Amino acid sequence: MVLLLCCSSVLLVLLDVTVVTVALPSIGTDLAADVSDLQWTVDAYTLVVAALLLAAGATADRIGRRRVFRTGLVVFALGSLLCSLAWDVGSLLAFRMVQAVGGSMLVPVALSIVTTTFPEPRERARALGLWGATFGVSLALGPPVGGLLTHAVDWRAVFWVNVPIALLVAVVAGGVAGARNERRAGSDHGRHPIVPESRAPRPRRIDVPGQLLLAVGVAGLVAALIEGPDLGWSSPVTLALLGVAVLALASLVPVELHRREPVLDPRFFRSVPFSSAIVAAVGAFAAFGAFLLVGSLLLQAARGLTPAQAGLCLLPTAATVCLGAPLSGRLLAQGRGTRSPLLLAGTSTAAGGLLLWWCSGPDVPLWPLLVAFALVGLGFGMVNAPITTTAVSGMPAAQAGAAAGLAATGRQVGTALGVAVAGSLTGTTGRDVAAVGAGFADAAGPVWLTLVGLGLLIGAAALLSTTARARRSAGSVRSLLDGPDAHPAGA
Repeated sequence: MVLLLCCSSVLLVLLDVTVVTVALPSIGTDLAADVSDLQWTVDAYTLVVAALLLAAGATADRIGRRRVFRTGLVVFALGSLLCSLAWDVGSLLAFRMVQAVGGSMLVPVALSIVTTTFPEPRERARALGLWGATFGVSLALGPPVGGLLTHAVDWRAVFWVNVPIALLVAVVAGGVAGARNERRAGSDHGRHPIVPESRAPRPRRIDVPGQLLLAVGVAGLVAALIEGPDLGWSSPVTLALLGVAVLALASLVPVELHRREPVLDPRFFRSVPFSSAIVAAVGAFAAFGAFLLVGSLLLQAARGLTPAQAGLCLLPTAATVCLGAPLSGRLLAQGRGTRSPLLLAGTSTAAGGLLLWWCSGPDVPLWPLLVAFALVGLGFGMVNAPITTTAVSGMPAAQAGAAAGLAATGRQVGTALGVAVAGSLTGTTGRDVAAVGAGFADAAGPVWLTLVGLGLLIGAAALLSTTARARRSAGSVRSLLDGPDAHPAGA
């Protein structure tokens, strides 16, 4: 039951990253939103989740995981309800951020609950395998589900559906269970909470300066990428956003070196496997975020398909994500290491991008497009498990959670950057959705070539992370983190 509740929560949070993408053209028409507004509809959610992910996990370790888990579900349900009532773009973006605050409490906290509920290594491995499968399935099912809900009801239905599910999970998570014969006898003896409360023996401190610098830096960069094409790259606003981003990110390393428990420990990046995992996470999720945004606009704005038809066209992507996730896990379980699944992920993503570049024109038959969608989905499905495995490779047990958390943050940052860059490359930022016509197929070309480049980047990360030098660097970082200087000097 605990595993079901935790997987349901992550299904909601990650489904909401992608379920909105097919509904974006309908949102744009109904709320008179341009393409940059639609980009913010996705990125307002992913940026807040990325900014609060690690802080939410640290807070839960300190005040109680079940408490934060149930609070997150209620806030997520409230945000979803408010999104369904949005009257303009500004209100929708504000409510998306409320929704994201709740979502940020669920993914890291649910993972902590799963790991503490299953202390036996074999059971824990099976539970985490199901958890990982839910991760891939939720992101893959978003576009088909979003298309069907938008077509059958309205774009607001993609938010309505979250409310009863989130509240139901919150109620059940607060319940108690006991043996059947004890319930019949009317005895409370042996009854226990379905989701037991737990805290970390030594909870991490919340690194407020590091958290703020990371959030401001990434948000400034994303804002510049989204608004730059419309305002002009040399405009004072764009230059100010870029300046703030560069200053915040440049200040992050010296500040974090003097924090006792930094949100982003710069010493982690001395490990080649860890650095490669972050690069692969950002690259893979940037590719998938760009693909979903541009693919949805291509199918509906350029080819004139309905949201339901667009969602069905994205079913091959969902199917191959669901195929790639267990295949990747099996390769890891067989002891073949992370190189094979990461190489397959990069190759499949690059091949899908190349095929999309060739066949996305309005006069090209639909079937090559569906094959390309399947290739991109396979690459995305293969990449998740080896990213986490590579990130924690060689890390001390005490630091493995922090490394995995940074990899999760990299995934959200990658999605936000991919969506931002996609709008800039297509030249549609600032244009109404209705003005995006058949010519969008040609405008999407640079995005598909970017997918090729990101696929090659994932392949390069696979090769670099598995060399002898990479293994030595991971060993050196492990010794550094376990040694007498395990913590940076300072507060």
